Amino acid sequence: MSPQEVQAYVRAAAQLLDVPMTPDRCERVADHLGRTVQMARLLEELPLHEHAELAELFVPAPFPADGDLP
Repeated sequence: MSPQEVQAYVRAAAQLLDVPMTPDRCERVADHLGRTVQMARLLEELPLHEHAELAELFVPAPFPADGDLP
């Protein structure tokens, strides 16, 4: 996508989500999105071996109820 197309996407998404978007902010968000896409492409190119597994998910313990506090 061209920088103009990315900025058009950012403006459309901001309008859909009702997020205020100045032209300067739109340009910064589009630049950041472009960098994020580049990083994702680098990760996608890494080969995964058969034994590679996903990391465990962090699941925090439930917050104690008031009556359960020491």
